[in-house]
Amino acid sequence: MGTPVADAGASPEEKARGGMAKKIVVSLVVVLVVQAIFEICLVSANQLLVPRNMPFGVAGPPSPVVAAVAPGGLDLTSYPDQAAATTAVEEGKQYGAYVTGKTGDTLIVAPAKSFFGFIDIKAAFLEAAHKLGRPVTVETVKPLPSSDPIGAVTGLLLVPLLIGGLLAAVFVFKAAGGKAAAPWRVAILVGYSLVGAVLTDLICGPGIGAYSGSHFWPLLPCFWLITSAVTLTAAAIQAVAGKVGTVLVLLLLVVVGLASSGGFGAYLLPVYWRNIGAALPPQNAIDLINNVLYFGGNNIATPLIVLFLWALAGAAVIGYLGRIRPARKAAAAAHVPAGPAGAGPAADGAPGTPAGRPANPAGRRRGLIAILVALGICAVMQCLFAVNYMSAQHAPEAVDLPFGVTGSSPVLAAAQKDISLKVTQYQDEAAVRSAIDQAKIWGGLVSSGTSNTLLVVPSISDYAALPLTAAFEKAAKSTGQQFTVKAYMPVPLAPKDPIGLVPGIMLAPLLIGGYMSSTLLIAATGKAAGRWRAATLLGFGIVAGLVVDLIVCLWLEGFSSSKFWIVWPICSLIITAVAFFAAILQKLVGAAGTLLTVIVIILFGNPSSGGATGYPFLPTFWRDIGPFLPPRNGYVLLHNTIYFNGHGTAQALTVLLLYFGIGAVILGVLDWFRSEAPMPADVTEGAAMTSAAAGGLP
Repeated sequence: MGTPVADAGASPEEKARGGMAKKIVVSLVVVLVVQAIFEICLVSANQLLVPRNMPFGVAGPPSPVVAAVAPGGLDLTSYPDQAAATTAVEEGKQYGAYVTGKTGDTLIVAPAKSFFGFIDIKAAFLEAAHKLGRPVTVETVKPLPSSDPIGAVTGLLLVPLLIGGLLAAVFVFKAAGGKAAAPWRVAILVGYSLVGAVLTDLICGPGIGAYSGSHFWPLLPCFWLITSAVTLTAAAIQAVAGKVGTVLVLLLLVVVGLASSGGFGAYLLPVYWRNIGAALPPQNAIDLINNVLYFGGNNIATPLIVLFLWALAGAAVIGYLGRIRPARKAAAAAHVPAGPAGAGPAADGAPGTPAGRPANPAGRRRGLIAILVALGICAVMQCLFAVNYMSAQHAPEAVDLPFGVTGSSPVLAAAQKDISLKVTQYQDEAAVRSAIDQAKIWGGLVSSGTSNTLLVVPSISDYAALPLTAAFEKAAKSTGQQFTVKAYMPVPLAPKDPIGLVPGIMLAPLLIGGYMSSTLLIAATGKAAGRWRAATLLGFGIVAGLVVDLIVCLWLEGFSSSKFWIVWPICSLIITAVAFFAAILQKLVGAAGTLLTVIVIILFGNPSSGGATGYPFLPTFWRDIGPFLPPRNGYVLLHNTIYFNGHGTAQALTVLLLYFGIGAVILGVLDWFRSEAPMPADVTEGAAMTSAAAGGLP
């Protein structure tokens, strides 16, 4: 007999380690793919907001002004006279109208239809009319109220409704032990949708005052329908696809749905995004809310039909999988001939018990308690999204806006009656421009005798130039001073980012990728720690930062390629700092650490970042907490690096490095010296939290 040959295969321990490594790699690849898709969708949809086939009315004889502007993206509809054109705009059918007269023309605009669309239309027509020597009178219909000066309320209302619906579907799915098709699911989710709608309406209307009390009751059924459509759709997808359904819901309703929602105006989106959004709940929810809020309920048939269809389709799928299909299986089983002893239809249930008999009362009570707790968490999260985002962003008003002046002029004192400025005196215009270059001030006034020049900085804020210009124009008229406005930018805005939105759009997926990477490591390992966790998260951050940079800079051309190499480490730093923060909380408090991360980073950090509008326009509370949290510092670091050559980033970089460095040390100590029991976790939790984070989009 020959000598036995030693087993050349790996030991069980080695096989286990290899299997674990594969799970970790797969989990992080999933995060990377989701993050990349998020960046592609959000940036490509919103980086270049210009009219595209935008409905626009005309009346009167053919006008050379219209001929000059229309090819830029207007879809013209002729009306017999000015009254008919005005009615069409007032009903929300058109974004505006141009009426040609004998001695002068009239431009009719509706800021409530789309604030950015209104700005673009007004500027284009006034410029063309000036060049062609046509006098124009601007007539504003459907102006925005002081509680919503930039038309942000409609989009902000979508956040708690969408997130509340998604979380309800996901959390109830988890609380019910993965029984997504349970027959009672529809009633529970529709009931929660009503509760969530009432809470959102109370908070945003009477509570915060984002809209008048007269809109409370008209909006309530709209909110109920929107939340029902979202939560029933999500539950139906889960019923069909199981745990993977949560990821599918995330991609369909959050990533694709929000990108195509048209919060700034559907006809400012690329055509393919507008067409995609027309079939999904988010864009129809935006249209429904906006038309009820500002256009007297006109043109709501289409969004109502689409939302009802999504809700009914979701309910039908859940009903079929929860009642009809099980009943058919039970009926078929009842006709199967009995086999050997102990076999037969009774095998579907407990011995001697008819198949399908309900669980014992104690089990039902435990299940009901778990579901109620889950819905309670959803309600709290929905309320926080409604309170935080609406209170921070619905009515931006400058407080101590950094501003430079040269010389002295009565215009400044008069302007400060309408806008709060933190004024710094400079020697001359060159010094003012130098201060702007270094991101120290957000605008400047250069005065010489009765001549005044206002320097505005489009790259520092997508909004600041508007209230500055309005305040100083009014002040110049009241004081009889000459006044001109000039735009000045240290680094030009990218052609595909004409209003400086890209850094803010980039931020949300970076934050989400950070804590989702830590959460899915739990899904792969079953515990919140591992001796190489910090190194793994750092490696992911480096790779993910590069992928985001490649997508936004080189593929989508969201900023100059000259900034590619410096933006990469910034993206990686943001991702890794948030990942370390999440991993520490998960290590200390278990699965609840993910929820705490969402609360800190998304519910408080993102609203306090200021985004493209800028932190001086935040209410005091949000302006004060922002410097201590990663989102504000991440945004400032990205924005000022791209558009101000890295000036004004010292504090932001320091804070993020502290999160990174201290987080690495704490995480390393916890992972090496603190043992823990395995912690159940799965992809569902990570995706659910990511869905929640989507509420942090700008």
